[in-house]
Amino acid sequence: MSPLPPAVSAAVAAALGAAPADAVPVGGGSINHAARVTLADGRTVFVKHHPGAPPGAFAAEAHGLAWLAAAGALRTPEVLGVGEEPGARFLALEWIAPATPVDRRGAGATPAERFGRGLAALHRYGAPSFGLDRDNTIGPLPQSNTPCDTWAAFLAERRLLPLTRMAVDGGGLGPATARAIEALAGRLPDLCGPPEPPARLHGDLWSGNAILDADGGPVILDPAVHGGHREVDLAMMRLFGGFPPATFAAYAEDHPLAPGHEDRVELFQLHPLLVHVVLFGGGYAASVERVVRRYA
Repeated sequence: MSPLPPAVSAAVAAALGAAPADAVPVGGGSINHAARVTLADGRTVFVKHHPGAPPGAFAAEAHGLAWLAAAGALRTPEVLGVGEEPGARFLALEWIAPATPVDRRGAGATPAERFGRGLAALHRYGAPSFGLDRDNTIGPLPQSNTPCDTWAAFLAERRLLPLTRMAVDGGGLGPATARAIEALAGRLPDLCGPPEPPARLHGDLWSGNAILDADGGPVILDPAVHGGHREVDLAMMRLFGGFPPATFAAYAEDHPLAPGHEDRVELFQLHPLLVHVVLFGGGYAASVERVVRRYA
């Protein structure tokens, strides 16, 4: 019998045309439950579910995966079904048997280079605007993607300032830090580097969201997509490590970065650091304060 909750199991059966016969829990991040599910017709699929998932969150993730796949640059799991009924919200994806993660020890240069070149192609494919035609989430947090005319305006108005308000309301940041972030937001046009067209961003590209399939090909998962500055994905990749130098070298060779990009890494890490303050508090507030002091 499937260990999926009965409501989720029934919803998956209705969407995929076959009932879950067995399910084995697998890693699905820190928010949702996830399982490798064998269906009665023999197919194996990945099912992510959570009874308290925000309405529309799984549909937004499915849209994001399709939006990334449209670039033809990096593999994403095929979306098989989405359930939005209360108590039975789920996302069913193609099961991709993983090899090893994008090498975390610096070996395996060929997969690392393939990932770097694929990411360059994804970014170069572009986006219609700084933003997206729909909102989505990053983890469990709502993420407004209403387009802005410039990257600096989008970063300030859709990312840094809303998250700062959440962090203050949740007790993770004090008012003095919030005022400093507001002042920094006003200086972003001078800090974000030379103008670039909107890139097609994954939006939450830490090492856990990049794996290798059984053939050694790179796969990206769990996006928080939008059109934005391409250095954002690269800054997120550096924040918690996990990507070898060969990945960044291959990217830069294929899609050279603008002058001063090294000076913008921490600036573009401020958004994910604020996300972590809202979700986890702790020492992330000190990291935010350090970054704000550097640029303010």
